[in-house]
Amino acid sequence: MLLLPLFQKKFMKKLIISLIILNFLSACGIYKYSDARKNPVNANERVKKNMEEGRGFRLSELGKNRGGDFLFSSSNPLWRATMEKLIFAPLSVVDYGGGIIITDWFSEEGSEEEIKIAVRFLTNEIRSDAIKIIIHKKKCITFNNCKINSIENSTNQEIKLAILKKAAQLEKQDLAKKKEENSDIKLPKEF
Repeated sequence: MLLLPLFQKKFMKKLIISLIILNFLSACGIYKYSDARKNPVNANERVKKNMEEGRGFRLSELGKNRGGDFLFSSSNPLWRATMEKLIFAPLSVVDYGGGIIITDWFSEEGSEEEIKIAVRFLTNEIRSDAIKIIIHKKKCITFNNCKINSIENSTNQEIKLAILKKAAQLEKQDLAKKKEENSDIKLPKEF
């Protein structure tokens, strides 16, 4: 007889503690209030909204490396011009976030000297001090015996000028395209 009330007391104590814990957990924000007027009724629209806000994932994207989207690099004329002008050389480092493009060592066929070009972006504006061109020359006597020097000559300025000219052309084309897209009257391509 004495055993039954003791069992009931322990059960009631555990029940009360469990209810208190559940009450605290429900007040901690596990359940978030949602206004039905702000959320789409259609399930597909809800999924689209959640994906746009970054609150969801798709199984088709599972396992894919989702790095940052550097859409700005494709719209930056200075960056695009540099990539276009350095197309003749193999690239080893292309870092838009860091603002640098470095080619791998390359040379003309039959030449003993190799060069490496580095382009540092100092600003996104198209102006004479926007980029810095650094050229290194490597001459190897044997496989392990190489001498590397930094070059400061007219080639640096020629590459810089070519990139700036191309960037100015690309910016002009982008502005004309944007103007055409925003214009109510479309002109024929002949003009």
